[in-house]
Amino acid sequence: MREDISTKQKAVDFLRENGLQPSIHRVSILQYLMKEKIHPTADDLYRALAPDIPTLSKATVYNTLKHLSAKDIVKAISIEGNELRYEYNRGNHIHFKCRKCGRVIDITDSEIFIKEKSIKGNLIQHQEINLQGICSRCLENGE
Repeated sequence: MREDISTKQKAVDFLRENGLQPSIHRVSILQYLMKEKIHPTADDLYRALAPDIPTLSKATVYNTLKHLSAKDIVKAISIEGNELRYEYNRGNHIHFKCRKCGRVIDITDSEIFIKEKSIKGNLIQHQEINLQGICSRCLENGE
């Protein structure tokens, strides 16, 4: 992963603000999720970061993601079956998973979201919608 100082400092600050020590593993994982909007699995994260961080283990990736999810810093999303993917996106958005290539895309400009702040006395704090189909890239390539 190419070093991005501004994203790295943002990750360090965000971890500290949320009461977590900014270890090299936590910073690298959060920085990757902030920068890459690809919704990786824990194994994807490990494969992407391990070449640059020799001390990184799969167990460290899983434990770090567990801590970051518990603090609501990152979201663990389940779009299909029991496959967990991770993201940093903080706003309301829709996940679209391509059934051909497996890519997950965020769609933020949608009329699908509920405009009300509550429904039947229940306070809405976050909306998440998952869709599946064929992405535009696969359609263009005739896949």
